[in-house]
Parts: sequence; structure tokens; C-alpha cells
Amino acid sequence: MRVLHTIAELRSALAGTRDIALVPTMGNLHDGHLALVRQARARAGDSGLVVASIFVNRLQFAPHEDFDRYPRTLERDGELLDGAGCDIVFAPAEDELYAQPQTFKVVPDAALADLLEGHFRPGFFTGVCTVVMKLLCIVQPRWAVFGKKDYQQLMVITRMVEQFALPVEVIAGETRRADDGLALSSRNGYLDPAERARAVQLAQALQAMAAAIGQGERDLAAIEARAMQTMHEQGWVPDYLTLRRRADLLAPQAGDLEGGTPLVALAAARLGHTRLIDNLEF
Repeated sequence: MRVLHTIAELRSALAGTRDIALVPTMGNLHDGHLALVRQARARAGDSGLVVASIFVNRLQFAPHEDFDRYPRTLERDGELLDGAGCDIVFAPAEDELYAQPQTFKVVPDAALADLLEGHFRPGFFTGVCTVVMKLLCIVQPRWAVFGKKDYQQLMVITRMVEQFALPVEVIAGETRRADDGLALSSRNGYLDPAERARAVQLAQALQAMAAAIGQGERDLAAIEARAMQTMHEQGWVPDYLTLRRRADLLAPQAGDLEGGTPLVALAAARLGHTRLIDNLEF
């Protein structure tokens, strides 16, 4: 496995290879990331190349968020990626990927990007789309693999690729969970032991919401309010716990609930100083 730091080096290494699978990450990897790399490896096959990018993207962090303290663990990440079947790690410095101020940006459709995460983190998806577009242009992969844990992000990126007719297939990787059900996340490392023991409550809240629908309850506002209240009582500060249609992340209507429309429960909440997100399709 090679670790490359410049665009020129990467393009030289990829020249002549058509079957390239890209896994964009911000590093500080866990088994959820490695599962995406293994998925990419299966797509690229023995003759293709798997590229994992590691770059903490300033454009998607608000000034009060954790850009400066986000863990940079390149040496450990490289060892994990090597074991997962990665061929090339692209780990550019900030002044390599943004050699000049990134004044040209990709602004996603507000109908999808300004709700949920976009509402609580204004500008987040513009930062995500801009860096992903740049990585896709640099790597020119045939496949790009993203995890479902960042559910809305996956939808935004998929729509971006479709609308720009980019020659890349977006592959969704299932959320990986710890034994107690907590979704794996780089930010789980911020939790102290007591918080970590309680963190599974977020997944449990989503399960309770889905169960309520399955048991015939149809008052969405009541289901969501109950979930929010439960999280407050358990010491969380929730941004949202909500039920949405998978297709567009809009609130389901009565016909959706009776007609079996695929739904997803989504949540974002802060436990101590750590903000966690999760989702559950049903």
C-alpha cells in the first residue's frame, strides 16, 4: 500500500487504471470505515485499485465545531487500511487540496440539504459537496463508497452525482454497530466511559419510534415529541428525532403510513460535549 500526499503523485499512480474505487474519509478510522474499504475492494476486484482519502475538511465545520480537535491518526489509519485491502491512501495537506481559497463551491438543493443536519449545521453540505466533488475530479473513480450512518449526506452526494451526470456509481455501506447497538463513529472516542455506556440510548430511541409505527400509532408529532422528551430525561440535548420518507426525507403523509412507504427514523443529539447522529430504516 502506498501513502501519497499530492494530487500529481496520485494521478500518476492511477494513470491507466479504469476500475478505481474511492472511499472518502476524515481519518480516525474504525471498523465501519474498514467495512467500506472491503466493499470497495470487492467492487474493484484484483485488477482494480482501492483509494481511501484521509482529509479533515475545514469547509464542513462551523467555527464553533471540532475541526481543531478532530483526531488526526494517519499512521494508525494506514495500518488499518493496509489490512483491509486498500491500495493507495491519499492524505493531502490542506494547502494541497485547497492550493488557493476555494471560492467556487457546490451548493446542494436546499429542499434536501437545508433540513435536519443542514438546518442545525448551516453550510455543512456545501462543504461536503465541494470536497467530494473535488475528490471525484481528482481520483476519477468508477465507484465511490459512503456509509449509511451519514444518511442525509449519502442522499445529498447521490443526488449531486446524478444531477452532474458524473461517471461514478455511489455505493451505500450499511451502518456498523458495536455489540450494544451504538453506531460506530469517530466521534465516539470523545465519550468518557460513563457517556459511552449511555450512548446506545440514541439507537434505542430510534427503535422505539419505528416500533410505534409498526404497532399502528399514526400521530407522528406525538411519537417524535415522546422521543425528544425521553432523550431530555436521559440527560441528552437532542437536535432532532424524526420520522421521514426515505425517498426525500420529507415527513410521511397518512397514505405513506398506510401504504407501506419505506421510512427512516433519524436522530442527532448531544451527550456531554459530543454530538452523535444515527438512523434506522424500516
